[in-house]
Amino acid sequence: MENLLLNIDAGTIDWSRAQFALTAIYHWLFVPLTLGLAVIMGIAETIYYRTKDEFWKHTAQFWQKLFGINFAMGVATGIILEFEFGTNWSNYSWFVGDIFGAPLAIEGIVAFFMESTFVAVMFFGWKKVSAGFHLASTWLTGLGATISAWWILVANAWMQYPVGCEFNPDTMRNEMVSFFEVALSPFAVSKFCHTVTSAWIIGGIFCVGVCCWYLMKKRHVKMAVESMKIGAAVGLVAALLAGATGHKSGMDVAKVQPMKLAAMEALYDGGTEQGLKLIEGIEIPYGLSLMATNDPKGFVPGINDILNGYTTPDGRVEPSADEKIERGKKAISALAAYRNAKASGEDGTTHLATLQENMKYFGYGYLHNKEELIPPVLVNFWAFRVMVGVGCLFILFFAVVLATLYHWPKWLFAKRDITKLPAWHYWGAIMLVPLGYIGSECGWLVAEFGRQPWTIQDMLPTWAAVSDLHSSSVIITFFLFLILFTTMLAVEISILFKQIKKGPNV
Repeated sequence: MENLLLNIDAGTIDWSRAQFALTAIYHWLFVPLTLGLAVIMGIAETIYYRTKDEFWKHTAQFWQKLFGINFAMGVATGIILEFEFGTNWSNYSWFVGDIFGAPLAIEGIVAFFMESTFVAVMFFGWKKVSAGFHLASTWLTGLGATISAWWILVANAWMQYPVGCEFNPDTMRNEMVSFFEVALSPFAVSKFCHTVTSAWIIGGIFCVGVCCWYLMKKRHVKMAVESMKIGAAVGLVAALLAGATGHKSGMDVAKVQPMKLAAMEALYDGGTEQGLKLIEGIEIPYGLSLMATNDPKGFVPGINDILNGYTTPDGRVEPSADEKIERGKKAISALAAYRNAKASGEDGTTHLATLQENMKYFGYGYLHNKEELIPPVLVNFWAFRVMVGVGCLFILFFAVVLATLYHWPKWLFAKRDITKLPAWHYWGAIMLVPLGYIGSECGWLVAEFGRQPWTIQDMLPTWAAVSDLHSSSVIITFFLFLILFTTMLAVEISILFKQIKKGPNV
């Protein structure tokens, strides 16, 4: 990062981005199911603890077995993801490692060790510890995985909304000045709540899908029905919570990443009383203003407004992208001049004042033109709609499953027996499992594609964050990881299918 005018091969940048996206996408296939199944197996074992019914012990052990298979794969891909910050993104790690490294270190030292310790007790402690201690270990395993997600999302949220830090021109690094501002950032809290509740949806739909397979095969019917009650209840509560937390996340994005929101809506010319597009040409009146500002008449800037500058109804003036780029270049030049002055034994105070005056737009100095600020609009627009559409579908689905299970309302569901439905009902529920993953991955696409071109919002674009490697090195490892992760996914699916086919020891 000593070289302020970075000259890194474009191929290295693209392949580094592709490799990180590949790793993150595969990692995110495993994490939501781990978080979701943690709740399912915890509830099942809690019922066993209260009733002492061996049926519930075997049910809990079955879901714990599926949890364990998925947990191991998630750990393997997660470790590789963290290593890539050092290998492929060394400029980024140098620039903000003092801040970004803290939550990752806490995640490894506290959360990961916590879940790793208690997961061993959960699997091997059934006849070695008391029922109460074992139940606590099961919940603490899930809690450890959730705390692990917390610190990972704190790190990610800081990249989207950098707070609690100051730039030190002498070390060329951003340094943390408030741990609590970083750890308890409102953006991080919203992101965590929305992400974890969406993960519980995956746990719920996976549980219901597996149970439907047993009902279709007329095997383990009691376990399937009882587990489906847990899975559908968890899924419905989670889907409703994901909707509420999603609204809060939308408001946060509108405040700190207006370009991302504009891309999600393909909104080029904003204003007040903006409608929310269902698809192009059909919209909910006032919907976008309400989602972004909690006010149906609220102001939402569009892509052109953000590029050309705008004034909000309350009089706040947002500079144009060209002005930000010019001030960013001033900051970079002032930093270079300051470091040269210090190296020559001079004061450098004037250059430092210019740097501090324009530091807010430091990252814009690396941009070549304002069009680079526009994220992929088509991807964001449709990924957002798929995510929200799948979430709404699941609210309806889980509600219908629970209504069928409990025969309520009676006038509609009294004669419905969930164990005697036509096969296509079960197949339909099973097919919703991959749809849940598609919705979940679309959420990740919105979060990460929407903040492009930034690695750190307004501070560091992606092309200034990568390591100065030859692109061939990144290409080789990209395909090695592609083969490795695909193999791991195939192995996981194969083992899961075998265990599901084998069934619980009821």
